[in-house]
This record gives sequence, C-alpha cells and structure tokens, in this order.
Amino acid sequence: MSPHNVEFKGYALTDPSKWNDLKVTSFQPKTFQPEDVEIAITHCGVCGSDVHTLTQGWGDTKLPLVVGHEIVGKVTRVGDKVTEFKPGDRVGVGAAVGSCLQCRACKEDYESYCPKSISTYNEQYPDGIVTQGGFSSAIRAHERYVFPIPDEIESRHAASMMCAGLTVFSPLKTHGAGPGKKVGVMGIGGLGHYAVLWAKAMGAEVYAFTHDKSKVDDIKEMGADHVVDTGIKDFHKDLARTLDILISTRDVFQEDTPLNDYLSMLFVHGRFITVGLPDSNNSLPTLHAFDFLPCLMGGSKIGSKKECLEMLELARAKGVKPWIEEMPMRDVGKALKALKENEVRYRYVLTQDIM
Repeated sequence: MSPHNVEFKGYALTDPSKWNDLKVTSFQPKTFQPEDVEIAITHCGVCGSDVHTLTQGWGDTKLPLVVGHEIVGKVTRVGDKVTEFKPGDRVGVGAAVGSCLQCRACKEDYESYCPKSISTYNEQYPDGIVTQGGFSSAIRAHERYVFPIPDEIESRHAASMMCAGLTVFSPLKTHGAGPGKKVGVMGIGGLGHYAVLWAKAMGAEVYAFTHDKSKVDDIKEMGADHVVDTGIKDFHKDLARTLDILISTRDVFQEDTPLNDYLSMLFVHGRFITVGLPDSNNSLPTLHAFDFLPCLMGGSKIGSKKECLEMLELARAKGVKPWIEEMPMRDVGKALKALKENEVRYRYVLTQDIM
C-alpha cells in the first residue's frame, strides 16, 4: 500500500493460453516522478487493442499484464512540478503514458508519434518497470498524457473517448471534416460509430458502409446521412469520386476485400485513412498503382493532448454520447470474448470493483 492509500492491482493475463481469463494481481506501478499524476480508476473501456494484445496477435506480452487504455478516474496525488491538476480532479488517460517531450513530434503536438512514445501497457519505462493498464485500481502517468474531463461529460461516456474516440477524431480533424465535406466510414463498431458521431457533430455529410443489416437503424440514429450496404454488388459505383475522407476502422481484412472499390469513391486528393490495426499476420489486400489515382492513403495513431481537449469540448458542446454497454470490471473476460466475436453495440465500459 502506498502512503497515499492507493493499492496497485488489476485483472492480469498470466497464461496466454487463457487469454480472457484474467486474475486480480498486484503490480509495481511507474516510479513516481515530479511531473506525474496518480489516479484512482473508476471506469475503463474495452478496446480491440486489448484483444490483439492478450491473444498475442501483435506479438508476445510481458507477463503478468494488465491491459486497458480508456481510463477515467480521480486524481489522488500529483508531483511537485504538476501544474494542471490537483487531488480530486476527474481525468482520463488514453493509449500512451509517456514520450521524450524533446523531439520535433513532441514539440509540435504530435507526441503520439514520438519514437520514444510509451504505451499505456505492455511496454517498459527506462528504469525497466513494465507499463500496466486500466483494468486495475490505479495508474500513474506524466501530466502531458492526463486529460481533464469536462463536468458535463459523464465518466462512463468519457472513458471510451480516451482511445476509440480520439483515434478517429484526430484524422477527421487533421483532414478537414466539416461543413461541405463528405466523410465515409468503413466498419461501424467501436471506432466506426465514433467516426459517425464526430463527423456529424463537425458538420460533415456522413456515409456509413456496413454489411450488417442489423445495424442500419442504429447507424441512422447515430446521425449518418447515408447507409451503404457493402453486400450489394457494385455498391461503390454510384459514389465514384464522391468522398473527401474515408476512414477505415476495420481490424480484419480478407484477401478479397475490395479495397480498390472503396478508393474509387474518393474525390481528387481525397484521403483514405486507416485507424484499424489488424493482427501482424493480416495484411491489407493487394493494390495496384492505378488504385491510388487520384487519392492519398495513410494512417493515424491515436491523437495528441491538444486534439483530445478539442474532442472533449466538441462532445461537451454538442452533447455527443457514445453507445456503450456497462458491466463490472470482474466481467472483463465476458466483455473481451464478446468483443472478439463482434457482439458489442458499440463499446464496453467496465466499472471499478476491485476492493
């Protein structure tokens, strides 16, 4: 137990063959530094990244491992050099907890692209301590990676904004989503539903692409202007050279996924941005150079603190609320399994129950 009465323990992976059977385990937190904020966790969202990590889809994990990086809680302690926060503040932490803060990326508000960026879990600090995530009682992070939550946003809603929300808000903001722009969204799950919500709140015309007919009414209620059934042959043809931005949230691709058909819907210099990250052995479908005409392709990695604050202000001002299902943290295994089987509508949020 720390002198500030925060005990660090969480639902940890101990046996990779039982990837969703997590056991409450104590762990060593980050060495407390003058710029750090200590947080007692109240809520944590469940992300596809958690599944990829626990199943070893992105490589071997450092055991025991606590995942979870959509964190909301109350500040319990701040370092001597912390200027933004005080004990009792309600804050969030996303998919990163540190970086060098000296390189060009860090200085230009692209800190998530820092070569020395430290992920919230399954990485190591310079002193060798392994980062542990939010399916736990508490976390410590550098204040650059801690975000104040506006009073108007409930903790249960803010949690999944810390990764899913920010991951799609960042490219939408970067590539100019707004009035007069047509935004397409591939895959309407945890990330995709946020893309629809944000793009609509930003004033864009939204096209949602899905093969799941059971989601059509939901997608319309989220605010999409058009819902396109990708199971229909030649679904793309009437939309040739239509979209300004196309966000792909898919984290599984088949060899026959018609990615070239999607690219054909982009207007001149339209952007195809992928934010879904499949397992390391699941490559994008093969493309020909002709498929790149006349669009631009790229990716996006979470988002900066500056963008997170802008996102939270948009949510506050427009009353944006994610579609979530809540459950106690002890049911994390059920949530992970259902997420892997694509049964969630549209994001799980776990509430604290570790005693």
